[in-house]
Amino acid sequence: MEQERKNNMNGMEMEKGKRESGSRKGLELTMRVLALVLTMVAATVLGVAKQTKVVSIKLIPTLPPLDVSTTAKASYLSAFVYNISANAIACGYAAISIAVLMICKGRRSKGLLMAVLIGDLVMVGLLFSGTGAAGAIGLMGSQGNKHVMWKKVCNVFGKFCHQAAASVAITLIASIVFMLLVVLDAMKLP
Repeated sequence: MEQERKNNMNGMEMEKGKRESGSRKGLELTMRVLALVLTMVAATVLGVAKQTKVVSIKLIPTLPPLDVSTTAKASYLSAFVYNISANAIACGYAAISIAVLMICKGRRSKGLLMAVLIGDLVMVGLLFSGTGAAGAIGLMGSQGNKHVMWKKVCNVFGKFCHQAAASVAITLIASIVFMLLVVLDAMKLP
C-alpha cells in the first residue's frame, strides 16, 4: 500500500514537472516572438524615418536669408545605421532560433542549449550597443553641444527625432527581452 502511494506521488511529481517545463517552453517561445516583433518594428521605424524641411540660412546680416531644403534621414548618421543593422540581425536571429527550437522540441541537447544561450548573449550585447550609439546621437540632436558649437536639430526635425526616439526605446525593450531569455536559457542548463 505504501509503495503504491509512493508510485502515485512520483507520477504526480513527474506530471507537475512536465507542466512546468511546458509552460516555461511556452514562455520562452512567447518571449522569442516578442523579441522578433520588437526588433523588426524598431528597425522599420528608424529605417523609414525621414523628414524634409525648408530652413532659412542667413549668411551675411545685410543680405536676405537663403531658404534651403534640408532632409534628415537615418542613413545620414552611422549610429542610426548601426542600430538598424543590429535590430535586423537580432530579428533574423530570433526567427532562426524560433525555427530551431520548434524543430528540436523534445530533444534539446546541452550543446543546442549552450548555442542558443551564447546567441542570446551576443544579441543582448549587440542591441545594447546599438541603443547606446543611437541614443547618444539622438541626445546630441535633441540638446546640441555647446563645446563644439553643434546646434539642436530636433526643434527643426521634430517628426524625425520622435521616430528615432521611439526606435531607440523599442530597441531597449528588445534588449531586455533578450536578457530575460538569457536568464531562462541559463536556468535550463544542468
